[in-house]
Amino acid sequence: MSQVSVFHLLQSWTARQAWALVGVIDGGSTSCNESLRNYENHSSGGKALAQREFYTVDGQKFAVTAYSEWIEGVSLSGFRVEVVDGVKLHLLDDVSSWKPGDQIVVASTDYSMYQAEEFTLLPCLDCSHFQVKVKETPQFLHMGEIVDGVDMRAEVGILTRNVVIRGEMEDSCYAENQCQFFDYDTFGGHVLIKKNFTAVHLSYVELKHMGQQQLGRYPVHFHLCGDVDYKGGYRHATFVDGLSVHHSFSRCITVHGTNGLLIKDTIGFDALGHCFFLEDGIEQRNTLFHNLGLLTKPGTLLPTDRNNSMCTTMREKVFGNYIPVPATDCMAVSTFWIAHPNNHLINNAAAGSQDAGIWYLFHKEPTGESSGLQLLAKPELTPLGIFYNNRVHSSFKAGLFIDKGVKTTNASAADPREYLCLDNSARFQPHQDSDPEKPRVAALIDRLIAFKNNDNGAWVRGGDIIVQNSAFADNGIGLTFASDGSFPSDEGSSQEVSESLFVGESRNYGFQGGQNKYVGTGGIDQKPRTLPRNRTFPIRGFQIYDGPIHLTRSTFKKYVPTPDRYTSAIGFLMKNSWQITPRNNISLVKFGPHVSLNVFFGKPGPWFEDCELDGDKNSIFHDVDGSVTGYKDAYVGRLDNYLIRHPNCVNVTKWNAVVCSGAYAQVYVQTQSTQNLTMTITRDEYPSHPMVLRGINQKAAFPKYQPVIMLEKGYTIHWNGPAPRTTFLYLINFNKNDWIRVGLCYPSDASFQIISGFFLRQNSSLIKKEDYEPVHSMEELQRKQSERKFYFDSNTGLLFLYLKATSHRDGHSYCSSEGCERIKIQATSNSKDISNCMAKAYPQYYRRPSAIKRMPAMLTGLCRGCGTSQVVFTSDPHRSYLPVQVQSPSKVDTQRGEPSVISVNGTDFTFRSTGVHLLIVDACSVPFWLTGKKFFPLEDVSRMGEYLKTGIPPRSIVLLSTRGEIKQLNISDSLVPLGLAKPAHLYNKGSTVFLGFRGDSKPSWTKLFTSPAGQGLGLLEQFIPLQLDEYGCRSIDTIRRRDLEFLKQASKAH
Repeated sequence: MSQVSVFHLLQSWTARQAWALVGVIDGGSTSCNESLRNYENHSSGGKALAQREFYTVDGQKFAVTAYSEWIEGVSLSGFRVEVVDGVKLHLLDDVSSWKPGDQIVVASTDYSMYQAEEFTLLPCLDCSHFQVKVKETPQFLHMGEIVDGVDMRAEVGILTRNVVIRGEMEDSCYAENQCQFFDYDTFGGHVLIKKNFTAVHLSYVELKHMGQQQLGRYPVHFHLCGDVDYKGGYRHATFVDGLSVHHSFSRCITVHGTNGLLIKDTIGFDALGHCFFLEDGIEQRNTLFHNLGLLTKPGTLLPTDRNNSMCTTMREKVFGNYIPVPATDCMAVSTFWIAHPNNHLINNAAAGSQDAGIWYLFHKEPTGESSGLQLLAKPELTPLGIFYNNRVHSSFKAGLFIDKGVKTTNASAADPREYLCLDNSARFQPHQDSDPEKPRVAALIDRLIAFKNNDNGAWVRGGDIIVQNSAFADNGIGLTFASDGSFPSDEGSSQEVSESLFVGESRNYGFQGGQNKYVGTGGIDQKPRTLPRNRTFPIRGFQIYDGPIHLTRSTFKKYVPTPDRYTSAIGFLMKNSWQITPRNNISLVKFGPHVSLNVFFGKPGPWFEDCELDGDKNSIFHDVDGSVTGYKDAYVGRLDNYLIRHPNCVNVTKWNAVVCSGAYAQVYVQTQSTQNLTMTITRDEYPSHPMVLRGINQKAAFPKYQPVIMLEKGYTIHWNGPAPRTTFLYLINFNKNDWIRVGLCYPSDASFQIISGFFLRQNSSLIKKEDYEPVHSMEELQRKQSERKFYFDSNTGLLFLYLKATSHRDGHSYCSSEGCERIKIQATSNSKDISNCMAKAYPQYYRRPSAIKRMPAMLTGLCRGCGTSQVVFTSDPHRSYLPVQVQSPSKVDTQRGEPSVISVNGTDFTFRSTGVHLLIVDACSVPFWLTGKKFFPLEDVSRMGEYLKTGIPPRSIVLLSTRGEIKQLNISDSLVPLGLAKPAHLYNKGSTVFLGFRGDSKPSWTKLFTSPAGQGLGLLEQFIPLQLDEYGCRSIDTIRRRDLEFLKQASKAH
């Protein structure tokens, strides 16, 4: 819009005239479209409407409309921007087979799965094989790039097939079809496949409006087919390939009592209930390869399908007046419901579910129509099948969930819950040949990408489990590790995450709407964005529940607190009443510059509540190499925990943490028939700082307490009621010859029978029993600490004995190789007084604080080998990506001497003079090959256009960055052959950055970035794919496809 033409128009206005104009700045009067309307009457003042069409530099056509009018004497004006002739989508794969009129779906890339959108394809003569044009205007933002090293590109699936099976629909819900929950017809068709078929191969069929809210009526249902591969006598294994199941009224693909089925390249969109569903807990050797499931909604069939209201309303199958608890009985609907670990998941995407993306659960016994069958091996003991390169996002509870089972008994007075409701009894403990007497077999989660999940990117319980080569971004909690149980039922196992990336809040800011519940400010720039939970929720990257866990060779980026919440790279389960082991260890981790809290132990307030449960107080881990704290071989615990301290420990107040050297273990204290009993444990060196423990379950008949203690120290134990008559002390994580001294408070008239032995959890027996004998003084006890002796000081009421391990402990086991060393104290007394001996115990048994292990010096310098070696985590790992970063400073920054930098694959190219820097990279070479490097100073910028036209070889990536103010950057026409759709306006810009390609195609990653005069662009990051087919590379090395290797391996395993 030129100033001259505007001034002229203003001169000719009269009262109440409506005027609208659309123009281009500096475009002259010919670029303008204007409208001037006279006032007509009071109710309608005449509407001025001006419109012009434009193209973006990416080639997108759009219209700008300005309007102005008087209505009822009130002026109304505004403008709108609308897409014209459809929107182009740039896709990663060749989609030339997709036709105009086809329906596609684009997945959400935000927290809400309801941001998934359907589109209709339009004719597009100028589209490449990797582009389509859609009719509808997108309502939400869908990411199309790798963000902060994590592949957040939206999945795009085609729903249309030339063979269609469609259910006939009524206008509304009717009859007994759960109409209290659905206002539309849910009675669709179904395809049922039964045993003893000759062959079944379903390929590229569209199934719409299929399934019913009745058991057994699903779009595709393999019903009790048994083995459908070579084990069942089939020469050609049974498969489902390329199906499109959408707008389903009950699931997508159901695998029921069927083994060896291949489900491949299939889409399940907008389904009620679990989508890809393995039903009875006996289904094995099935392979799910490259399937997409999205918009998985609650259904009514099973308790695990139901949402909150369905759960509490549907009570026909519970016992008596029991009201189901949604969070523990129901609310588990998942896109992939995997009821047995011996199945294979490769290259799948769970792109939005009400609860979970992929859920592994473990049936204690076969259920449903398979009830009564005898399994050769328990699912929870069975090794995991192949898990490779799966992605999970836009689910509320978790992207990946490995935990729990279902109730396998009918409702009764003893347990009124409904049959097949969610149950917390199962724990994944994979062993060789599913035999608990044989060695453990680690379950491998390889290449998981989890982003934009409200609660957990992944919740993983069990052992041994290894997560590697994985990325977690924008989750409430990136990854939670929980052990496979607790002592004494658990023998001790471990979980490990390595070579992985954790991003707190990425450049994917999200988009309001689509049922996104939470919005606020956050990220390193504190800008508005969608949030996983409310603004006070403490975002964490890696969360420790109990352990033992091992976190190693991993990188954390962008964990920045806000005034409303704590945000930390590493954290602990909040409100944790369970145990935490000092065998948790962390090594070789790297924290980016935007990580404010490496670790946080919680503080009283929102979400943490009072932070006073036993697990909260005993939170601890071992910083093996100092990569977390700067202190090698140090332990990190909560700031107020004096059971683990010594005088040379280092306080880290902002973490609410203390860093100490030493050796640590646990004592498991169990009492009998003493409900609501609180235990106080005090270290002799810090009597003014006791730890009060409520117990894991105060209402249980056998309360359990498990404090972490520093070895080679003395402790006293006290109670808030009468001392328990029976107390068990177990030595947990003690190595041979490790010891502590304990003094337990009893009435002065108490007498004791004390027996030690090795407890065998397999049969609950006690071997190698020895009686403890009394001695008459503390001095005698100290001299005989290796013997089975005790000393009762009746003056203070303290029963003293040494707890010393006599046998070796192997690996991650809680106990020794001979069994769990246990001391049983049986006390007899007539007193019912409270047994708290603190006032008498100290200062008599006070000891001066000391360190048993010297505190190391703080490390200096960079941590070598720390962090993941991988820069980018994508869902196409067979492709190579070139990481490119451009640092574009502002005018003020350049005056301070900050350089301009183009970084390619970690190599920095720096320049400090005003001008234009160019790097040319061969697009067909891996590793990257820099073929050209040019700098055009300010006085030579006019010569750059010719170089861009003639000096760049074919199949080249062009990286361009300016520095300083360049008034006349006359290269717009030269950038069109390198990827722009039209010349861009590049005058009086603060900074210009361009990513281009010299070749016959225009890849989607070509981009132009500019900033206003005086401003910079900050840090830009892009990941450019190398050796794409569209580049026309002459020779490409054979690319290893591990996914196809795994598919072949799974097929052979059938």
